[in-house]
Amino acid sequence: MVDSLANTEINSQRIAAVESCFGASGQPLALPGRVLLGEGVLTKECRKKAKPRIFFLFNDILVYGSVVLPKRKYRSQHVIPLEEVTLEPLPETPRAKNRWMIKTARKSFVVSAASATERQEWISHIEECVRRQLRATGLPPSTEHAAPWIPDKATDICMRCTQTRFSALTRRHHCRKCGFVVCAECSRERFLLPRLSPKPLRVCSLCYRELAACKRREEEEEEPGVGSPGQPSYLSGAGAGASSGDEEDSDEDKEGSGEGDWPSRVEFYASGVSWSAFHS
Repeated sequence: MVDSLANTEINSQRIAAVESCFGASGQPLALPGRVLLGEGVLTKECRKKAKPRIFFLFNDILVYGSVVLPKRKYRSQHVIPLEEVTLEPLPETPRAKNRWMIKTARKSFVVSAASATERQEWISHIEECVRRQLRATGLPPSTEHAAPWIPDKATDICMRCTQTRFSALTRRHHCRKCGFVVCAECSRERFLLPRLSPKPLRVCSLCYRELAACKRREEEEEEPGVGSPGQPSYLSGAGAGASSGDEEDSDEDKEGSGEGDWPSRVEFYASGVSWSAFHS
């Protein structure tokens, strides 16, 4: 499939069309040997609610973004190298079907397809591309993955202290290490998680204690004198880290917000319509 499409005019046209739909806000996608293998609309479970996202599967990357005008304009482009991807199929429930998790070191999230057939097609094609990419690069499969964020609506109380009840005035936060929904008091600490950000990020009290203890053990095994005096290196900049912990909250909320977004599953998944297409 990849070999037959590589360096063909139709493949170049398809990639150029994707670049055009993202416009100046997206990065260039055309590279020698890169092949666009499929595209479709999937539901991405975001912090506040599930939202439709356009996904494009290439032989070496997975690209997704929010839909402004179907098949004409997209934004908020995200590019994921396939060698970093691990998939985890999720069990079916009466209210949650055709789901799987896309896991990477920087971000993990849940998506769902319009049907079981489309779900299986996506999983099969992505896994095959991941296998080919790992063989081509010689890299081992990824074993470290970011925790997926638990949706806001999953709980009305802090998942750490189990005492604080969320309201319009008491907002929810997410621990960047475990993904739990926590209150401000239970997520006062910041910790440097290099795989996620160059700045210290918000973590819950339990994860902070575990991370700090692990870091202390590592530093005790190294030569003394490493890091700045009076403050552990992994907390560097933590005093000004409140914004770095909250920026990602707002980014997820803003992603794809505004005019043109489909508001619900019913409106963007029509019965009997296939929302994904794969090329051969």
